Amino acid sequence: MADVAAKAGVSRALVSIVFRNQPGASEETRERVLKVADEIGYRPDSAARLLARGRSRTLGVMFTVQQTFHTNLIEAIYPEAERLGYEVLLSGSTRSRSEEKAVEALLSHRCEALILLGSFAEPAFLHDVGRRTVAVSVGRRIPHAHVDFVHTAEGKGVRQATDHLVELGHRRIVHIDGGRGPGSVERRRAYRAAMRRHGLEAEVRVIPGDHTEASGIEAGRVLLAERDQGRPLPTAVLAGNDRCAMGLLMSLTRAGVEVPRDLSVVGYDDSHLSHLMPIGLTTVRQDSVLMAEHAVRYAVERLENPELQPREAVLEPKLVIRGTSGPAPKDTA
Repeated sequence: MADVAAKAGVSRALVSIVFRNQPGASEETRERVLKVADEIGYRPDSAARLLARGRSRTLGVMFTVQQTFHTNLIEAIYPEAERLGYEVLLSGSTRSRSEEKAVEALLSHRCEALILLGSFAEPAFLHDVGRRTVAVSVGRRIPHAHVDFVHTAEGKGVRQATDHLVELGHRRIVHIDGGRGPGSVERRRAYRAAMRRHGLEAEVRVIPGDHTEASGIEAGRVLLAERDQGRPLPTAVLAGNDRCAMGLLMSLTRAGVEVPRDLSVVGYDDSHLSHLMPIGLTTVRQDSVLMAEHAVRYAVERLENPELQPREAVLEPKLVIRGTSGPAPKDTA
């Protein structure tokens, strides 16, 4: 600002007035100051201005780089944050960068609140983050942690998927577990309960996995190897999430298994990947827009009302039926 003032032949205070678009400068002076600023490449630092007032008005978002559903959530976080007058700063966790590092990076950049997408971190760490700053956990509920929670009713979504498959005549329904992934415990528990409710307890089978394509590919290899040894394929598979379902479909397709004629597949999330396949994926939709809006609002409301206690939003899932689910093969119906 001092450089702009010197070159324009005005005071620094007058330059500040122009940049803040406040009254007190003639139109000619405004034009001269803005022209000089453009010539020397100066841009007002809104972040510095906010920090000088003790605020950053920035929400930090921690996400997992390879999780496609997190992309859906981030896309919906931006407009809601902007609507409420906040900027968004992203920090990703990867195989070589822990969630802890991603979170600390956001805090070091003076984010006022954190939105944690599908966190895998230990409950004690998340509780500590919630004590240090306003934090919202999206997709994972951690009892007694001092953070807000936004998640889908996991059990209801799995029940919808299981009911759909049973109505199509399926009995040998396998579940690929999501491992430590957000919602995996609830989905696994709901699968077992739904199978029992339909009198299919003897058919319950959970294959260990996680929320990646590699997990689905490996589960497919296991099932195909068993088929080659004389054990029949299941007639349907409920995958831990859409990425896992896509990996499974890759294994099955390469082996000549036709979906859904020979085997039905259901995912979970309804991420954008579910629409990009030659055959649409039947999946349980988590409403990414509503989840993002709740997360942003929870964060902003607690920033503006520090006395608010952590809250929980449980959103409704919806089964989206597409091309990967169909009637059970006639010889097994």
